[in-house]
Amino acid sequence: MTSYVFITGGVVSSLGKGITSACLGAILESRGLSISMIKLDPYINVDPGTMSPFQHGEVFVTEDGTETDLDLGHYERFVRTTCGRNSNFTTGRIYETVIGKERRGDYLGATVQVIPHITNEIKDSVKKGANNADICLVEIGGTVGDIESLPFLEAIRQMGIELGKDRVVYVHLTLVPFIATSGEIKTKPTQHSVKEIRSIGIQPDILVCRSEKMLPDEQRWKIALFTNVQERAVISAYDVDDLYKIPAIMHAQGLGDIVAEQLKLDLPPANLSEWQEIVEAKKNPVAEVNIAMVGKYMGLRDAYISLSEALLHGGIHSGTRVNIHYVESQDIEDNGSDCLRAMDGIVVPGGFGDRGIEGKVAAVQYARENDVPYLGICLGMQVAVIEAARNLATLEGAHSTEFQRGTEHPVVALITEWETSAGEREERSENSAMGGTMRLGAQEILLEEDSMVASIYGAGTVHERHRHRYEVNNHYRDRLTAAGMRFSGLSVDDLVEMVEIPAHPWFVASQFHPEFTSNPRDGHPLFTSFIRAAVLANKDRLPRVAEA
Repeated sequence: MTSYVFITGGVVSSLGKGITSACLGAILESRGLSISMIKLDPYINVDPGTMSPFQHGEVFVTEDGTETDLDLGHYERFVRTTCGRNSNFTTGRIYETVIGKERRGDYLGATVQVIPHITNEIKDSVKKGANNADICLVEIGGTVGDIESLPFLEAIRQMGIELGKDRVVYVHLTLVPFIATSGEIKTKPTQHSVKEIRSIGIQPDILVCRSEKMLPDEQRWKIALFTNVQERAVISAYDVDDLYKIPAIMHAQGLGDIVAEQLKLDLPPANLSEWQEIVEAKKNPVAEVNIAMVGKYMGLRDAYISLSEALLHGGIHSGTRVNIHYVESQDIEDNGSDCLRAMDGIVVPGGFGDRGIEGKVAAVQYARENDVPYLGICLGMQVAVIEAARNLATLEGAHSTEFQRGTEHPVVALITEWETSAGEREERSENSAMGGTMRLGAQEILLEEDSMVASIYGAGTVHERHRHRYEVNNHYRDRLTAAGMRFSGLSVDDLVEMVEIPAHPWFVASQFHPEFTSNPRDGHPLFTSFIRAAVLANKDRLPRVAEA
Protein backbone atom coordinates (compact mmCIF):
# COMPACT_ATOMS: atom_id res chain seq x y z
CA MET A 1 0.00 0.00 0.00
CA THR A 2 1.59 3.26 -1.16
CA SER A 3 2.29 6.12 1.23
CA TYR A 4 2.63 9.68 -0.04
CA VAL A 5 4.99 12.58 0.64
CA PHE A 6 3.76 15.90 -0.77
CA ILE A 7 6.34 18.64 -1.32
CA THR A 8 5.09 22.22 -1.63
CA GLY A 9 6.91 25.56 -1.81
CA GLY A 10 6.40 29.06 -0.52
CA VAL A 11 7.73 32.63 -0.53
CA VAL A 12 9.34 32.44 -4.00
CA SER A 13 9.71 29.90 -6.79
CA SER A 14 12.95 28.18 -7.86
CA LEU A 15 13.99 27.34 -4.30
CA GLY A 16 14.73 23.72 -5.16
CA LYS A 17 11.58 21.67 -4.59
CA GLY A 18 12.71 19.28 -7.33
CA ILE A 19 16.15 18.77 -5.78
CA THR A 20 14.61 18.38 -2.31
CA SER A 21 12.17 15.78 -3.61
CA ALA A 22 14.90 13.90 -5.48
CA CYS A 23 17.27 13.90 -2.49
CA LEU A 24 14.55 12.68 -0.12
CA GLY A 25 13.81 9.96 -2.68
CA ALA A 26 17.50 8.99 -2.70
CA ILE A 27 17.57 8.75 1.11
CA LEU A 28 14.42 6.61 1.29
CA GLU A 29 15.57 4.41 -1.60
CA SER A 30 18.86 3.77 0.23
CA ARG A 31 16.76 2.36 3.08
CA GLY A 32 15.24 -0.32 0.88
CA LEU A 33 12.02 1.33 -0.29
CA SER A 34 10.70 1.41 -3.83
CA ILE A 35 10.12 5.01 -4.93
CA SER A 36 7.89 6.66 -7.51
CA MET A 37 7.96 10.39 -8.20
CA ILE A 38 5.40 12.80 -9.63
CA LYS A 39 5.45 16.48 -10.56
CA LEU A 40 2.18 18.44 -10.59
CA ASP A 41 2.48 21.64 -12.63
CA PRO A 42 -0.14 24.41 -12.31
CA TYR A 43 0.31 25.93 -15.78
CA ILE A 44 -2.40 25.43 -18.41
CA ASN A 45 -0.14 23.96 -21.11
CA VAL A 46 -0.91 20.26 -21.58
CA ASP A 47 2.83 19.63 -21.37
CA PRO A 48 5.96 21.81 -21.61
CA GLY A 49 6.81 20.56 -25.10
CA THR A 50 5.83 23.77 -26.89
CA MET A 51 7.25 26.15 -24.26
CA SER A 52 10.38 28.21 -24.88
CA PRO A 53 13.45 27.10 -22.90
CA PHE A 54 13.71 30.73 -21.75
CA GLN A 55 10.27 30.36 -20.17
CA HIS A 56 10.60 26.96 -18.59
CA GLY A 57 14.09 25.57 -19.03
CA GLU A 58 14.77 22.14 -20.45
CA VAL A 59 12.05 19.77 -21.64
CA PHE A 60 12.96 16.38 -20.18
CA VAL A 61 11.90 13.40 -22.33
CA THR A 62 10.99 10.16 -20.58
CA GLU A 63 11.50 6.59 -21.77
CA ASP A 64 7.94 6.40 -23.10
CA GLY A 65 8.28 9.66 -25.04
CA THR A 66 6.49 12.08 -22.73
CA GLU A 67 7.70 15.69 -22.78
CA THR A 68 7.94 16.72 -19.14
CA ASP A 69 9.21 19.21 -16.61
CA LEU A 70 12.97 19.37 -16.03
CA ASP A 71 12.49 18.25 -12.41
CA LEU A 72 11.88 14.73 -13.70
CA GLY A 73 15.49 14.80 -14.81
CA HIS A 74 16.50 15.44 -11.20
CA TYR A 75 14.32 12.52 -10.13
CA GLU A 76 15.98 10.08 -12.53
CA ARG A 77 19.47 11.31 -11.67
CA PHE A 78 18.99 10.84 -7.91
CA VAL A 79 16.61 7.86 -7.76
CA ARG A 80 16.73 4.61 -9.71
CA THR A 81 13.26 5.15 -11.08
CA THR A 82 12.07 5.52 -14.66
CA CYS A 83 9.54 8.30 -15.06
CA GLY A 84 6.83 8.27 -17.70
CA ARG A 85 3.51 9.69 -18.81
CA ASN A 86 2.01 9.34 -15.34
CA SER A 87 4.87 11.17 -13.65
CA ASN A 88 3.92 14.70 -14.75
CA PHE A 89 0.44 16.23 -14.74
CA THR A 90 -0.40 19.83 -15.61
CA THR A 91 -3.55 21.88 -15.12
CA GLY A 92 -4.04 21.73 -18.89
CA ARG A 93 -3.85 17.95 -18.96
CA ILE A 94 -6.17 17.55 -15.97
CA TYR A 95 -8.78 19.88 -17.47
CA GLU A 96 -8.41 18.23 -20.90
CA THR A 97 -9.21 14.85 -19.33
CA VAL A 98 -12.17 16.17 -17.33
CA ILE A 99 -13.65 18.00 -20.31
CA GLY A 100 -13.24 14.85 -22.41
CA LYS A 101 -15.17 12.86 -19.80
CA GLU A 102 -17.87 15.51 -19.68
CA ARG A 103 -18.27 15.40 -23.47
CA ARG A 104 -18.64 11.61 -23.35
CA GLY A 105 -21.29 11.90 -20.65
CA ASP A 106 -19.21 10.19 -17.96
CA TYR A 107 -20.55 12.52 -15.26
CA LEU A 108 -24.18 11.52 -15.89
CA GLY A 109 -25.46 15.06 -16.42
CA ALA A 110 -23.83 16.56 -13.31
CA THR A 111 -22.62 20.14 -13.17
CA VAL A 112 -18.86 19.73 -13.57
CA GLN A 113 -16.95 21.80 -11.00
CA VAL A 114 -13.45 22.28 -9.63
CA ILE A 115 -14.56 20.43 -6.50
CA PRO A 116 -15.12 17.52 -6.75
CA HIS A 117 -14.44 16.79 -10.44
CA ILE A 118 -11.07 18.49 -10.98
CA THR A 119 -9.76 17.54 -7.55
CA ASN A 120 -10.92 13.94 -8.01
CA GLU A 121 -9.10 13.77 -11.33
CA ILE A 122 -5.93 15.08 -9.66
CA LYS A 123 -6.21 12.47 -6.91
CA ASP A 124 -6.82 9.68 -9.42
CA SER A 125 -3.82 10.84 -11.45
CA VAL A 126 -1.56 10.85 -8.39
CA LYS A 127 -2.65 7.34 -7.43
CA LYS A 128 -2.08 6.15 -11.00
CA GLY A 129 1.40 7.69 -11.02
CA ALA A 130 2.26 6.04 -7.68
CA ASN A 131 2.37 2.71 -9.53
CA ASN A 132 2.20 0.64 -6.31
CA ALA A 133 5.57 1.89 -5.04
CA ASP A 134 6.25 1.87 -1.30
CA ILE A 135 6.56 5.67 -1.30
CA CYS A 136 5.31 8.17 -3.86
CA LEU A 137 6.87 11.63 -3.65
CA VAL A 138 4.67 14.30 -5.21
CA GLU A 139 6.05 17.76 -5.91
CA ILE A 140 3.54 20.57 -6.47
CA GLY A 141 4.95 23.25 -8.75
CA GLY A 142 4.61 26.96 -8.20
CA THR A 143 4.25 28.78 -4.90
CA VAL A 144 1.62 28.56 -2.18
CA GLY A 145 -0.70 31.54 -2.65
CA ASP A 146 -0.76 31.31 -6.46
CA ILE A 147 -4.29 30.97 -7.77
CA GLU A 148 -3.19 28.35 -10.31
CA SER A 149 -2.06 25.82 -7.72
CA LEU A 150 -5.17 25.91 -5.50
CA PRO A 151 -6.90 22.83 -7.05
CA PHE A 152 -3.72 20.76 -6.56
CA LEU A 153 -3.33 21.88 -2.95
CA GLU A 154 -6.99 21.12 -2.27
CA ALA A 155 -6.57 17.65 -3.78
CA ILE A 156 -3.56 16.79 -1.60
CA ARG A 157 -5.39 18.18 1.44
CA GLN A 158 -8.23 15.75 0.73
CA MET A 159 -5.79 12.86 0.31
CA GLY A 160 -4.40 13.57 3.77
CA ILE A 161 -7.87 13.16 5.26
CA GLU A 162 -8.80 10.13 3.17
CA LEU A 163 -5.57 8.18 3.72
CA GLY A 164 -4.77 9.26 7.28
CA LYS A 165 -1.69 10.69 8.99
CA ASP A 166 0.25 7.42 8.86
CA ARG A 167 0.16 7.38 5.05
CA VAL A 168 0.71 11.06 4.20
CA VAL A 169 3.53 13.49 4.99
CA TYR A 170 3.52 17.18 4.06
CA VAL A 171 6.89 18.84 3.40
CA HIS A 172 6.97 22.60 2.83
CA LEU A 173 9.99 24.36 1.33
CA THR A 174 10.48 28.02 2.21
CA LEU A 175 13.06 30.80 2.06
CA VAL A 176 14.89 32.17 5.11
CA PRO A 177 16.72 35.23 3.76
CA PHE A 178 19.83 36.84 5.19
CA ILE A 179 19.65 40.65 5.19
CA ALA A 180 23.26 41.74 4.69
CA THR A 181 22.75 45.38 5.64
CA SER A 182 21.47 44.46 9.11
CA GLY A 183 23.36 41.18 9.42
CA GLU A 184 20.13 39.35 10.35
CA ILE A 185 18.44 36.09 9.35
CA LYS A 186 14.73 36.70 8.83
CA THR A 187 12.18 33.97 9.61
CA LYS A 188 9.06 36.05 8.91
CA PRO A 189 8.69 34.97 5.23
CA THR A 190 8.64 31.33 6.38
CA GLN A 191 6.08 32.10 9.09
CA HIS A 192 3.80 33.80 6.56
CA SER A 193 4.23 30.99 4.02
CA VAL A 194 3.20 28.39 6.59
CA LYS A 195 0.28 30.60 7.64
CA GLU A 196 -0.83 30.69 4.00
CA ILE A 197 -0.73 26.91 3.52
CA ARG A 198 -2.41 26.30 6.88
CA SER A 199 -5.23 28.62 5.80
CA ILE A 200 -6.23 26.07 3.14
CA GLY A 201 -6.13 23.19 5.58
CA ILE A 202 -2.60 21.78 5.27
CA GLN A 203 -0.34 21.67 8.32
CA PRO A 204 3.25 20.94 7.24
CA ASP A 205 4.93 18.09 9.06
CA ILE A 206 8.41 19.11 7.89
CA LEU A 207 9.86 22.46 6.89
CA VAL A 208 12.85 22.59 4.58
CA CYS A 209 14.33 26.08 4.92
CA ARG A 210 16.50 27.40 2.12
CA SER A 211 19.22 29.77 3.25
CA GLU A 212 22.72 30.87 2.41
CA LYS A 213 24.22 29.22 5.49
CA MET A 214 23.25 26.60 8.06
CA LEU A 215 20.36 27.89 10.18
CA PRO A 216 21.40 28.61 13.77
CA ASP A 217 19.50 26.77 16.51
CA GLU A 218 17.82 29.97 17.62
CA GLN A 219 16.17 30.49 14.22
CA ARG A 220 15.14 26.84 13.98
CA TRP A 221 13.50 27.09 17.42
CA LYS A 222 11.71 30.29 16.44
CA ILE A 223 10.43 28.83 13.16
CA ALA A 224 9.18 25.71 14.94
CA LEU A 225 7.40 27.80 17.60
CA PHE A 226 5.52 29.98 15.12
CA THR A 227 4.65 27.28 12.57
CA ASN A 228 3.51 24.44 14.84
CA VAL A 229 6.25 22.14 13.54
CA GLN A 230 8.63 20.08 15.70
CA GLU A 231 12.03 21.75 16.00
CA ARG A 232 13.80 18.61 14.73
CA ALA A 233 11.56 18.78 11.65
CA VAL A 234 12.93 22.20 10.66
CA ILE A 235 15.58 21.16 8.11
CA SER A 236 18.26 23.63 7.05
CA ALA A 237 18.84 23.46 3.28
CA TYR A 238 21.80 25.77 2.93
CA ASP A 239 23.79 26.59 -0.20
CA VAL A 240 26.39 24.02 -1.22
CA ASP A 241 28.95 23.84 -4.02
CA ASP A 242 27.81 20.38 -5.17
CA LEU A 243 24.23 19.14 -5.56
CA TYR A 244 25.32 15.59 -4.83
CA LYS A 245 26.25 16.53 -1.26
CA ILE A 246 22.62 17.28 -0.44
CA PRO A 247 21.36 13.73 0.28
CA ALA A 248 24.00 13.33 3.02
CA ILE A 249 23.30 16.82 4.41
CA MET A 250 19.57 16.15 4.68
CA HIS A 251 20.14 12.66 6.04
CA ALA A 252 22.42 14.05 8.76
CA GLN A 253 19.55 16.29 9.91
CA GLY A 254 17.19 13.31 10.15
CA LEU A 255 14.89 14.05 7.22
CA GLY A 256 14.48 10.38 6.27
CA ASP A 257 13.98 9.35 9.91
CA ILE A 258 11.16 11.86 10.41
CA VAL A 259 9.35 10.64 7.29
CA ALA A 260 9.78 6.98 8.28
CA GLU A 261 8.52 7.63 11.83
CA GLN A 262 5.38 9.43 10.66
CA LEU A 263 4.61 6.67 8.17
CA LYS A 264 5.32 4.06 10.86
CA LEU A 265 7.95 2.30 8.77
CA ASP A 266 10.58 0.07 10.33
CA LEU A 267 13.54 0.49 7.99
CA PRO A 268 17.24 -0.39 7.92
CA PRO A 269 19.72 2.51 8.18
CA ALA A 270 20.38 4.61 5.10
CA ASN A 271 23.40 3.64 3.02
CA LEU A 272 24.61 6.72 1.16
CA SER A 273 28.07 5.36 0.32
CA GLU A 274 27.45 5.75 -3.42
CA TRP A 275 26.77 9.45 -2.95
CA GLN A 276 29.86 9.86 -0.82
CA GLU A 277 31.94 8.24 -3.57
CA ILE A 278 30.49 10.67 -6.11
CA VAL A 279 31.30 13.67 -3.91
CA GLU A 280 34.85 12.42 -3.34
CA ALA A 281 35.36 11.80 -7.06
CA LYS A 282 34.31 15.36 -7.89
CA LYS A 283 36.47 16.76 -5.12
CA ASN A 284 39.66 14.90 -6.12
CA PRO A 285 40.07 14.94 -9.92
CA VAL A 286 43.33 13.90 -11.56
CA ALA A 287 42.78 15.96 -14.72
CA GLU A 288 40.97 19.11 -15.83
CA VAL A 289 39.37 20.11 -19.13
CA ASN A 290 37.55 23.07 -20.63
CA ILE A 291 34.46 22.23 -22.68
CA ALA A 292 32.62 24.72 -24.89
CA MET A 293 28.89 24.20 -25.13
CA VAL A 294 27.76 26.14 -28.20
CA GLY A 295 24.02 26.82 -28.15
CA LYS A 296 21.34 29.47 -28.42
CA TYR A 297 19.70 29.47 -24.98
CA MET A 298 22.75 30.38 -22.89
CA GLY A 299 20.85 33.10 -21.04
CA LEU A 300 19.19 30.35 -18.99
CA ARG A 301 21.45 27.49 -17.96
CA ASP A 302 18.43 25.34 -17.02
CA ALA A 303 17.77 25.03 -20.76
CA TYR A 304 20.68 22.55 -20.90
CA ILE A 305 20.63 21.19 -17.36
CA SER A 306 20.66 17.47 -18.22
CA LEU A 307 23.48 17.99 -20.70
CA SER A 308 25.52 20.01 -18.21
CA GLU A 309 25.06 17.31 -15.58
CA ALA A 310 25.92 14.54 -18.06
CA LEU A 311 29.23 16.26 -18.86
CA LEU A 312 29.97 16.46 -15.13
CA HIS A 313 29.08 12.76 -14.83
CA GLY A 314 31.63 12.07 -17.56
CA GLY A 315 34.13 13.91 -15.40
CA ILE A 316 33.20 11.89 -12.30
CA HIS A 317 33.78 8.62 -14.15
CA SER A 318 37.06 9.73 -15.71
CA GLY A 319 38.58 11.50 -12.71
CA THR A 320 38.32 14.88 -14.41
CA ARG A 321 37.23 18.36 -13.37
CA VAL A 322 34.99 19.60 -16.19
CA ASN A 323 34.76 23.35 -16.70
CA ILE A 324 31.81 24.13 -18.97
CA HIS A 325 31.97 27.35 -20.99
CA TYR A 326 28.56 28.40 -22.31
CA VAL A 327 29.03 30.01 -25.72
CA GLU A 328 26.27 31.77 -27.65
CA SER A 329 26.33 30.48 -31.21
CA GLN A 330 25.28 33.95 -32.39
CA ASP A 331 28.54 35.31 -30.93
CA ILE A 332 30.53 32.91 -33.12
CA GLU A 333 28.54 34.09 -36.14
CA ASP A 334 29.33 37.70 -35.28
CA ASN A 335 32.90 37.43 -33.99
CA GLY A 336 34.37 34.18 -35.32
CA SER A 337 35.58 31.05 -33.56
CA ASP A 338 38.58 32.47 -31.65
CA CYS A 339 36.66 31.87 -28.40
CA LEU A 340 37.11 28.13 -29.00
CA ARG A 341 40.92 28.17 -29.14
CA ALA A 342 41.43 27.30 -25.47
CA MET A 343 38.80 24.57 -25.46
CA ASP A 344 39.61 20.87 -25.06
CA GLY A 345 36.25 19.74 -26.42
CA ILE A 346 33.20 21.20 -28.14
CA VAL A 347 29.55 20.22 -27.66
CA VAL A 348 26.69 21.44 -29.83
CA PRO A 349 23.34 20.56 -28.21
CA GLY A 350 19.80 20.38 -29.55
CA GLY A 351 17.62 23.36 -30.35
CA PHE A 352 14.95 24.73 -32.66
CA GLY A 353 14.85 27.72 -35.01
CA ASP A 354 17.44 29.29 -37.30
CA ARG A 355 18.95 31.87 -34.93
CA GLY A 356 22.65 31.17 -34.47
CA ILE A 357 22.65 28.14 -36.78
CA GLU A 358 25.68 29.29 -38.80
CA GLY A 359 27.59 29.80 -35.56
CA LYS A 360 26.98 26.14 -34.74
CA VAL A 361 28.15 25.07 -38.20
CA ALA A 362 31.29 27.17 -37.67
CA ALA A 363 31.88 25.47 -34.29
CA VAL A 364 31.68 22.06 -35.99
CA GLN A 365 34.11 23.18 -38.68
CA TYR A 366 36.57 24.45 -36.07
CA ALA A 367 36.42 21.16 -34.15
CA ARG A 368 36.85 19.06 -37.30
CA GLU A 369 39.69 21.06 -38.79
CA ASN A 370 41.61 21.44 -35.51
CA ASP A 371 41.18 17.86 -34.21
CA VAL A 372 39.23 19.09 -31.16
CA PRO A 373 36.94 16.36 -29.71
CA TYR A 374 33.39 17.03 -30.86
CA LEU A 375 30.09 15.76 -29.49
CA GLY A 376 26.94 16.74 -31.35
CA ILE A 377 23.49 16.04 -29.97
CA CYS A 378 20.25 16.15 -31.99
CA LEU A 379 20.61 19.44 -33.90
CA GLY A 380 24.32 19.09 -33.11
CA MET A 381 24.39 16.02 -35.36
CA GLN A 382 22.42 17.75 -38.09
CA VAL A 383 24.79 20.74 -38.23
CA ALA A 384 27.71 18.27 -38.33
CA VAL A 385 26.13 16.72 -41.43
CA ILE A 386 25.53 20.17 -42.93
CA GLU A 387 29.17 21.16 -42.32
CA ALA A 388 30.49 17.92 -43.82
CA ALA A 389 28.21 18.30 -46.84
CA ARG A 390 29.45 21.84 -47.51
CA ASN A 391 33.15 21.45 -46.75
CA LEU A 392 33.96 17.76 -47.31
CA ALA A 393 31.47 16.77 -50.01
CA THR A 394 31.56 20.28 -51.60
CA LEU A 395 27.78 20.49 -51.81
CA GLU A 396 27.51 24.27 -51.96
CA GLY A 397 24.63 25.71 -49.95
CA ALA A 398 23.76 22.40 -48.26
CA HIS A 399 21.31 22.99 -45.46
CA SER A 400 18.30 21.73 -43.52
CA THR A 401 14.83 22.44 -44.85
CA GLU A 402 13.97 23.50 -41.29
CA PHE A 403 16.07 26.62 -41.87
CA GLN A 404 16.11 26.99 -45.65
CA ARG A 405 13.09 25.57 -47.44
CA GLY A 406 14.50 26.01 -50.94
CA THR A 407 18.02 24.72 -50.35
CA GLU A 408 19.57 23.02 -53.38
CA HIS A 409 21.00 20.27 -51.19
CA PRO A 410 18.53 19.35 -48.39
CA VAL A 411 20.87 17.08 -46.44
CA VAL A 412 18.47 17.33 -43.47
CA ALA A 413 14.72 17.29 -44.05
CA LEU A 414 11.36 16.72 -42.41
CA ILE A 415 10.58 13.04 -42.11
CA THR A 416 6.93 12.24 -42.72
CA GLU A 417 6.81 8.61 -41.59
CA TRP A 418 8.71 6.40 -39.17
CA GLU A 419 8.34 3.34 -36.96
CA THR A 420 7.91 3.70 -33.19
CA SER A 421 9.52 1.48 -30.56
CA ALA A 422 6.21 -0.43 -30.44
CA GLY A 423 6.48 -1.23 -34.15
CA GLU A 424 3.70 1.19 -35.15
CA ARG A 425 3.91 3.68 -38.02
CA GLU A 426 3.81 7.40 -37.17
CA GLU A 427 3.02 10.02 -39.81
CA ARG A 428 3.61 13.79 -39.73
CA SER A 429 3.48 16.73 -42.11
CA GLU A 430 4.35 20.41 -41.99
CA ASN A 431 0.72 21.04 -41.10
CA SER A 432 0.72 18.73 -38.06
CA ALA A 433 0.09 20.23 -34.63
CA MET A 434 3.25 21.27 -32.75
CA GLY A 435 2.58 19.62 -29.39
CA GLY A 436 3.59 15.97 -28.92
CA THR A 437 4.15 15.33 -32.63
CA MET A 438 7.90 14.78 -32.78
CA ARG A 439 9.80 11.53 -32.82
CA LEU A 440 9.84 11.00 -29.07
CA GLY A 441 11.11 8.54 -26.49
CA ALA A 442 13.38 5.51 -26.47
CA GLN A 443 14.17 3.90 -29.83
CA GLU A 444 16.40 0.97 -30.75
CA ILE A 445 19.68 1.90 -32.44
CA LEU A 446 21.85 -0.52 -34.43
CA LEU A 447 25.58 0.26 -34.24
CA GLU A 448 28.07 -0.79 -36.91
CA GLU A 449 30.24 -3.57 -35.58
CA ASP A 450 33.70 -2.02 -36.00
CA SER A 451 32.71 1.61 -35.41
CA MET A 452 34.00 3.94 -32.70
CA VAL A 453 30.52 4.23 -31.18
CA ALA A 454 30.13 0.44 -30.92
CA SER A 455 33.47 0.38 -29.09
CA ILE A 456 32.35 3.22 -26.79
CA TYR A 457 29.07 1.51 -25.89
CA GLY A 458 30.53 -1.99 -25.86
CA ALA A 459 27.38 -3.18 -27.59
CA GLY A 460 25.85 -3.53 -31.02
CA THR A 461 22.37 -2.37 -30.03
CA VAL A 462 21.37 0.43 -27.67
CA HIS A 463 18.19 2.28 -26.72
CA GLU A 464 18.22 6.07 -26.42
CA ARG A 465 15.63 8.83 -26.14
CA HIS A 466 14.66 11.15 -29.00
CA ARG A 467 13.01 14.54 -29.47
CA HIS A 468 13.12 15.89 -33.01
CA ARG A 469 11.20 16.39 -36.28
CA TYR A 470 13.94 16.56 -38.88
CA GLU A 471 16.23 13.74 -40.02
CA VAL A 472 19.32 13.26 -42.18
CA ASN A 473 18.27 12.83 -45.80
CA ASN A 474 19.23 9.26 -46.77
CA HIS A 475 19.67 10.29 -50.42
CA TYR A 476 22.92 12.03 -49.43
CA ARG A 477 24.45 9.23 -47.37
CA ASP A 478 26.59 7.78 -50.18
CA ARG A 479 28.11 11.15 -51.09
CA LEU A 480 28.82 12.00 -47.46
CA THR A 481 30.34 8.57 -46.85
CA ALA A 482 32.64 9.03 -49.82
CA ALA A 483 33.66 12.41 -48.37
CA GLY A 484 34.74 10.87 -45.06
CA MET A 485 31.69 10.79 -42.78
CA ARG A 486 30.60 7.43 -41.38
CA PHE A 487 26.96 6.65 -40.55
CA SER A 488 27.70 4.33 -37.65
CA GLY A 489 24.28 4.11 -36.03
CA LEU A 490 20.92 3.51 -37.70
CA SER A 491 17.36 3.04 -36.52
CA VAL A 492 15.46 -0.17 -37.23
CA ASP A 493 13.79 1.64 -40.14
CA ASP A 494 17.12 2.92 -41.55
CA LEU A 495 17.14 6.50 -40.24
CA VAL A 496 20.52 7.99 -39.32
CA GLU A 497 21.10 7.87 -35.56
CA MET A 498 24.88 8.40 -35.21
CA VAL A 499 27.71 9.75 -37.30
CA GLU A 500 31.46 9.85 -36.80
CA ILE A 501 34.53 10.93 -38.77
CA PRO A 502 37.13 8.13 -38.69
CA ALA A 503 39.97 10.49 -39.70
CA HIS A 504 39.35 12.64 -36.60
CA PRO A 505 40.62 11.70 -33.10
CA TRP A 506 37.11 11.90 -31.60
CA PHE A 507 34.18 13.18 -33.64
CA VAL A 508 30.81 11.66 -32.72
CA ALA A 509 27.27 12.98 -33.03
CA SER A 510 23.89 11.48 -32.25
CA GLN A 511 20.34 12.24 -33.34
CA PHE A 512 19.13 11.15 -29.91
CA HIS A 513 19.66 12.72 -26.47
CA PRO A 514 22.06 10.58 -24.39
CA GLU A 515 22.01 13.16 -21.59
CA PHE A 516 18.54 12.01 -20.57
CA THR A 517 19.84 8.62 -19.44
CA SER A 518 23.03 9.77 -17.72
CA ASN A 519 23.21 9.79 -13.92
CA PRO A 520 26.04 10.41 -11.46
CA ARG A 521 26.23 6.84 -10.19
CA ASP A 522 26.48 5.13 -13.59
CA GLY A 523 27.47 7.95 -15.94
CA HIS A 524 27.01 7.40 -19.67
CA PRO A 525 29.59 5.85 -22.03
CA LEU A 526 29.39 8.64 -24.63
CA PHE A 527 30.08 11.40 -22.12
CA THR A 528 32.81 9.48 -20.29
CA SER A 529 34.56 8.72 -23.60
CA PHE A 530 34.19 12.34 -24.75
CA ILE A 531 35.74 13.73 -21.55
CA ARG A 532 38.61 11.22 -21.76
CA ALA A 533 39.22 12.35 -25.34
CA ALA A 534 39.21 15.98 -24.13
CA VAL A 535 41.82 15.09 -21.49
CA LEU A 536 44.07 13.67 -24.22
CA ALA A 537 43.51 16.76 -26.36
CA ASN A 538 44.45 18.92 -23.38
CA LYS A 539 47.70 17.00 -22.92
CA ASP A 540 48.48 17.28 -26.63
CA ARG A 541 48.13 21.07 -26.42
CA LEU A 542 50.54 21.42 -23.47
CA PRO A 543 54.01 22.69 -24.40
CA ARG A 544 56.57 19.90 -24.35
CA VAL A 545 59.69 20.16 -22.21
CA ALA A 546 62.80 20.52 -24.36
CA GLU A 547 65.10 17.53 -24.26
CA ALA A 548 68.54 18.04 -22.68
